Amino acid sequence: MTAPDGHRPAGAPGPGAPDVGGPTDPDAIRADIERTREQLGRTVDELSHRLDVPSRAREGVYRARDTAVETYRESPPVVLGAVAALVTLVVGLVIWRRKG
Repeated sequence: MTAPDGHRPAGAPGPGAPDVGGPTDPDAIRADIERTREQLGRTVDELSHRLDVPSRAREGVYRARDTAVETYRESPPVVLGAVAALVTLVVGLVIWRRKG
């Protein structure tokens, strides 16, 4: 909290000042510390997961595989037709590039 002239009034808490409005009971303080530790632990776990690129890539591959298998189970002729069209397209592009 600063005054209009940019100076902090006498007795005003500065940056990093302790929270004097928090719990004063030792058991409440311990419970607050434990909650903060658990929250910090969850945050660290989430950040670790987000930064683990190989693991996330594997998850993406598994998800894509599961989606492909499920799609095939629902409609095999459509999937086989799409695969045949893709193979034809790739072969056509390879032949076209070699001629050019």
